[in-house]
Amino acid sequence: MQSVCAPRSKLPDVGTTIFTVIGQLSAEHNALNLSQGAPNFACDPALVESVARAMRAGHNQYAPMSGVAALRHALSAKALALYGTLYDANDEVTVMASASEGLYSAISALVHPGDEVIYFEPSFDSYAPIVRLQGATPIPIALSLEDLSIDWDEVAAAINSRTRMIIVNSPHNPTGAIFDEEDIARLTALTRNSDIIILSDEVYEHVVFDGRRHESMACHQALAERSVIVSSFGKTYHVTGWRVGYCLAPAALTTEIRKVHQFMMFSADTPMQVAFTEALADPQSYLGLADFYQQKRDILANALQGSRFELLPSGGSFFMLARFRGFSDETDDQFVLRLIRDHQIATIPLSAFYSHGAPTGLIRLSFAKDNDTLLEGARRLCQV
Repeated sequence: MQSVCAPRSKLPDVGTTIFTVIGQLSAEHNALNLSQGAPNFACDPALVESVARAMRAGHNQYAPMSGVAALRHALSAKALALYGTLYDANDEVTVMASASEGLYSAISALVHPGDEVIYFEPSFDSYAPIVRLQGATPIPIALSLEDLSIDWDEVAAAINSRTRMIIVNSPHNPTGAIFDEEDIARLTALTRNSDIIILSDEVYEHVVFDGRRHESMACHQALAERSVIVSSFGKTYHVTGWRVGYCLAPAALTTEIRKVHQFMMFSADTPMQVAFTEALADPQSYLGLADFYQQKRDILANALQGSRFELLPSGGSFFMLARFRGFSDETDDQFVLRLIRDHQIATIPLSAFYSHGAPTGLIRLSFAKDNDTLLEGARRLCQV
């Protein structure tokens, strides 16, 4: 059917996401998938049974807009135990229909036309488009591709009277970098005595390696007072398709975020919220995640030692970067397409995480896979 209307696009330069494109190509070529940050292994069967039990018990209608009360209280207790900040379960904790909805609700509620929002590239691909949809301007700051560090002097130079928000993401997708004490100190100093809001994407909060601490904004009072923290049950419990996340924020910010949330989704899926409440009662359901994924990181890294790739260190998340510039002059896109077609292995070009899309000589690998997939994926990459 042809439309009689010619719509004026709000995002004229945005097409299908790279994840969909790579997924389609991978299916066409029967490629093994190291591209998507979604586990290919099952979650805890007890969690599935918990959802089924909630459904059978009648938890099948709308939850409260802010989330099931018991879950909000459990999240408040968890944040206090882990990070030392008490969020009021009624006014400062909101359960969302995915972390993505949390990001959209926060940016939409708090960013206005003419504002500027600083974020760091490479970045998760939704940040800049959401900012643009508000009539605001995303300001990218490039991470160093040598050591994945932030140039905080460049951030300082970018801050002006129009700067409304800084988006941070640690552990970082796609690089695997994590914030350290110096990052926290610089961010604190740059935002002190300002109206700048920090939107902290912490969906990989429990996936930090090598004994290091997750530097949540909630750990630092001066930052917590101006931060919206977004996290994800899907990443923590290996159920990315269940689409439940949450926001922690001071009451004044939460009030505005909920105004958007109530008209987007109103509430997240009820039986899943009941099940996650039960899961949070056992802290080991999330505290063991770092060791679990560190083992997978190390399996993939060790299996790639005989390859021609240069691996960059991964301090957290589901991802590591692999540099191919030492043996190929192809663009990121060309190289990834060749891997799919000639070697039946799917990865993501790092250039897809930049607004400019220029080649970087790097690809992103996901190790959120079962061990057999990691070993077979490494075997194929070693043949490149």
